[in-house]
Amino acid sequence: MRTRLTDAFGIRHPIICAPMALVTGGRLAATVSHAGGLGIVGGGYAGVIGGEPDLKQELAHVQGHKFGIGFITWALARVPHVLDEVLSYSPYCVFLSFGDPRPFVGRIRQSGAKLICQVQSLRQIDEAIEAGATAIVAQGTEAGGHGATRSTLPFVPEAADYLAKNAPTTLLLAAGGIADGRGLAAALMLGADGIVVGTRFWASEEALTPPAASDRAIRATGDDTVRTKAIDALRGVSWPGEFSFRVVKNKLTEQWAHREAEATAAFGSLAAAYAAARSRQDLDVVAVVAGECIGLISDRPSAASIVEAMVVQAELLLGQGATRDFAGSTAKLRMQQTR
Repeated sequence: MRTRLTDAFGIRHPIICAPMALVTGGRLAATVSHAGGLGIVGGGYAGVIGGEPDLKQELAHVQGHKFGIGFITWALARVPHVLDEVLSYSPYCVFLSFGDPRPFVGRIRQSGAKLICQVQSLRQIDEAIEAGATAIVAQGTEAGGHGATRSTLPFVPEAADYLAKNAPTTLLLAAGGIADGRGLAAALMLGADGIVVGTRFWASEEALTPPAASDRAIRATGDDTVRTKAIDALRGVSWPGEFSFRVVKNKLTEQWAHREAEATAAFGSLAAAYAAARSRQDLDVVAVVAGECIGLISDRPSAASIVEAMVVQAELLLGQGATRDFAGSTAKLRMQQTR
């Protein structure tokens, strides 16, 4: 599938694996890249809160592949030396989200890496343009993990129009709620040059996701997710107030999701209990991080097969034009996969 993204990045398919903290390790990133997309290793909090995989060890798995590295920007700002360390591995791109990317632009540009900025508002698009981002990711609130308030369906075309007027050479990627070829086709029709996929790769064979977490999530539907700021407050992680956290509902969210003000007042009160629950994989306490599209996911296949299935289904849909026969396109996809 040829788009401006595939031409600019030298990849076969306009599919990027999101740099999910604790999930997108080197094996997942390398597999997506080998399958024709682009894998971005999750640098997450850059070690600020601890408990993350060894980043150097994960980067060793992607050597020889085209790959990127992604960070939570406000956390990276606390340990800026980490950026210099990862740039020594020659990533193809650096993916920054949830904070001002501009302080890091000089070093990224000097290294030769491309800058990708994930945004949740038009104001943040302006920051990304000023930073000289090669690509901007318009993230909708349907996404798993952290995000803001804009929905993918209206945000992506508005961002496309905004970039056409203000930065026409900047690439646009769509994120949030995209789990199959229907989402890929829709994103391209909305004006995106490609997609960033999280939850679907979160439930892949190569992901670092604990099996118990993916098993619980794939039994859920989109109705079983909730977006809240309470979990971050209770576990003592100081996220900027504009962002909340989408997770699969559990006992902790039942008790606290609707009590954000109380959770803020009790900041960090469950930090020790949360860490202990993580160590024993108690999913009644620890967040299972997945987006609304979890209702479209029922298995944990290889990341390569996910890329292939997305492309095949999207091509079928785009080739047949406007139609109501979504079930028919899915049936055709399954027939092709079994040949």
